[in-house]
Amino acid sequence: MSDTNTVPTSEHFTIDVDQSLLDDLRERLRKTRFFDDLDNEDEYYGVGTDYLRPLVDYWADGFDWRAAETRLNAHEQFKVEIGGVPVHFVRKRGKGPNPTPLLILHGWPWPGEFSYPLIDPLADPTAHGGDPADAFDVIVPTLPGFGWSTPLERGDLNYWKIADILHVLMTEKLGFEKYGALGSDYGALVAGTLGHKYADSIIAIHLGHDLVPGMFQHDRYWDLTAGQQIPEDASPQMRADIMRMHSTYASHVAVHMLDASTLSHGLNDSPVGMLAWLMQRWKKWSDKNGEFDAVFSRDFVLTQATIFWVTQSIGSSIRMYRNTVRYPWTPSHDRQPLVEAPAGFTLLLGDAFPPGVSSVEERVAAFEHGPSREVFNPVNVNAHERGGHFGHYENPEAFIGDIRETFRRVR
Repeated sequence: MSDTNTVPTSEHFTIDVDQSLLDDLRERLRKTRFFDDLDNEDEYYGVGTDYLRPLVDYWADGFDWRAAETRLNAHEQFKVEIGGVPVHFVRKRGKGPNPTPLLILHGWPWPGEFSYPLIDPLADPTAHGGDPADAFDVIVPTLPGFGWSTPLERGDLNYWKIADILHVLMTEKLGFEKYGALGSDYGALVAGTLGHKYADSIIAIHLGHDLVPGMFQHDRYWDLTAGQQIPEDASPQMRADIMRMHSTYASHVAVHMLDASTLSHGLNDSPVGMLAWLMQRWKKWSDKNGEFDAVFSRDFVLTQATIFWVTQSIGSSIRMYRNTVRYPWTPSHDRQPLVEAPAGFTLLLGDAFPPGVSSVEERVAAFEHGPSREVFNPVNVNAHERGGHFGHYENPEAFIGDIRETFRRVR
């Protein structure tokens, strides 16, 4: 696990957005033509104008990007090029007798700062009431095509190609012989691919979602259900849960898969259109039992939206979906389990998936008896009540404890 190389000082990265981009953003926001949005006070039809208008007004005339920039720049950052692809990452060296290198991988649309609450406790457990033996050397990349890991000069990236790029980052650029990976959402596909193709180099993976390599490779790739109907004998509660899952996750997959560029033209030109698309995901995917605005401040969400805007990365991030179909994943071997690296899981009840679970015991059982179980080599499976799809930010304590336990079990 030795770190034989360091990223050269010349490749340190500091966020410094050109003022002209911020001035242009503010001008566009002030000229917004809002949709009348009749009868949508309850957001039955999606993010409502009543919610969006004051947020946009604040983005234009109250939000302080430079303060957000200072906060982000408090982390040591680097940017390297691998195979012509820019890779931005935050690194915090572990404080302990033998820190374990750990990649932390985000999903769509939640790069970067969504995972930052994990950094300090994992890197310096002693300062957070933990055991120094549990220290990690933390590397948090922005996935290529997102945020600061732009601009791209190739349009073919997807999760398995990103896995190859990040393996080079860890083994060749940073010099680690072995490392671990934590991934959620799209990052879980990247981490699972690492645990499949590069198992000899992977100490363990830890996942926030049990997504499996190759998951979109079927005839109805735009349909999360693959055409499966709700069973006729489903209870009213199960039916409601399934319908809630559809309303939460179906639309973005279908549009991203079928009309990625068509949508991106509008989102890349209109900051309010982009914000509405992002806010629907952030609000709907967060803890279904919680209060979104109590967890995600307007400064936080506008920081993330501004990053997508100034880097013009909304389109390249969306493209990742269809590229799973155009450039299908091919297994590197036929051994079982498919993902051989030891795997831990942190599963949160506030997520809309899977339907029909109402306790941590049922959530663990849903995994143990579900179709993804046989794909992995589980060593530590846990569920927690608090948190939704953005678990790194919504319940970092759960992830921190579970990750430590996963790696204790494989040392």
